[in-house]
Amino acid sequence: MSQNNPKDEHDKPLVSYRKITKSFGDRTVLKELDLDVYPGEKIALIGPSGSGKTTIARLLMTLEKPTSGTIEVEGEMLWLMPRKGKLVPANEKHLHRVRSKIGMVFQHFNLFPHMTIQRNVTEALVHVLKIPKSEADERAMRMLERVGLQEHTNHYPSQLSGGQKQRVAIARALVMQPSVMLFDEVTSALDPELVGEVLDVIKGIASQGEMAMILITHEMDFARDVADRILFTDGGVIVEEGTPEQVFQNPQSPRLQTFLSRFLNGSSDGRTGSRVAAGAEQ
Repeated sequence: MSQNNPKDEHDKPLVSYRKITKSFGDRTVLKELDLDVYPGEKIALIGPSGSGKTTIARLLMTLEKPTSGTIEVEGEMLWLMPRKGKLVPANEKHLHRVRSKIGMVFQHFNLFPHMTIQRNVTEALVHVLKIPKSEADERAMRMLERVGLQEHTNHYPSQLSGGQKQRVAIARALVMQPSVMLFDEVTSALDPELVGEVLDVIKGIASQGEMAMILITHEMDFARDVADRILFTDGGVIVEEGTPEQVFQNPQSPRLQTFLSRFLNGSSDGRTGSRVAAGAEQ
């Protein structure tokens, strides 16, 4: 578990979801969700397929729009903006500015196949943040060293393993210096032998306590080791939340007990198996 959670009674949330509902046609995947994420806090979202975990992240990244409710990032509305004393739907300029505070790493790497690893990491720095190329190259090199890929800067994605590609994707998101990072099932597309190297990188980043993280994961031991707070979602609501010890060692709700029972490994300390056998949200 992270030891860097700075949350106290005086903290203001970095991210706030208020009464967020999201529907796709007749199907409601989030039901009046309330959630606060504090500066430096590491939150893990666990739950069965279709429980709303990925939708929580996609709303924050503006990949989906809420049906109702509000989201704030550092005290500023995400989907709404003030105009003449009223809140109106945000324009693209407002969305882009607030979204720049958020980084996300997806299940799939989404690297540019025709660009070197170095250029994959610097592209947004140069063309979005308008940082001079020399400075962007320096920042990229520091970040690639941080994820253990400093010797692969001139390689292309096709020359890397799946785990290395995901580490590039992590470096590309981190180099933008976001206030909060979202990790959406980042190991689900990897071969089992490559999972550890990616999780170790994320653990290293989390241990430095620099930024808030929302981790959507089916790796239960990873969630236990990294998160300050675990949230179990099911049916579009947060059914239960607490510290890793509370959630894994003393689950209160029958739904969480059933969920965890599918992959308890029977060890005496109550640790879960490393990966949910089924039900990872795609």
